[in-house]
Amino acid sequence: MSAALQVTAFGLTLLSTLFLLLATCTDCWMVNADDSLEVSHKCRGLWRECVTNMQDGVRTCDQYDSILADHPVKIVVTRTLMIMADLLAGLALATLVLGLDCITFLKEDPCVKLKMRYGAGVILCAGSILGLTGSVWYAVDVYMERVMLVSHNIFLGVHYDFGWSCWLGMAGSTGCFVASVLLTCCLYACTGQSVSFHPNLS
Repeated sequence: MSAALQVTAFGLTLLSTLFLLLATCTDCWMVNADDSLEVSHKCRGLWRECVTNMQDGVRTCDQYDSILADHPVKIVVTRTLMIMADLLAGLALATLVLGLDCITFLKEDPCVKLKMRYGAGVILCAGSILGLTGSVWYAVDVYMERVMLVSHNIFLGVHYDFGWSCWLGMAGSTGCFVASVLLTCCLYACTGQSVSFHPNLS
């Protein structure tokens, strides 16, 4: 049962890390939600804005200004949280790979490998919190901005809703959290071992 949990947690961690990386790099955190705009499809990401012509499929993108330039708080906060979530998820994935029982690294010291799996779970939990905070922050900010415009009867030509990149960030963060639970609570219940960080005395 422990081996099955390890493999499941690894697969979920790998998939969730890819989701987080794709969410950070892709350009559809905001998408135009005006059904009357059938000529073009607009998407805004954390790094650039893209417009796709619906007739010929041509896609053009405009890069935002330098990272050091002034940007909306929504962009700055989400960028920071997602990058930190990506780094933590990547670190957790590397730690988990080395801590798997099926990997020969430190095969003679199962206690250390167990600690590495627990450590990966803790790191994943932190990454999932950051990623979910960034994704939900962005989604709520987009929603509130739209509600404010509608309540004041302001129409700017395009209304935006949060797009699939934002959903991808939420999915990746949720997956990291589930993997964290598997690596800490569930794995502990199956192994029945407690993690002690005191050196073993032989």
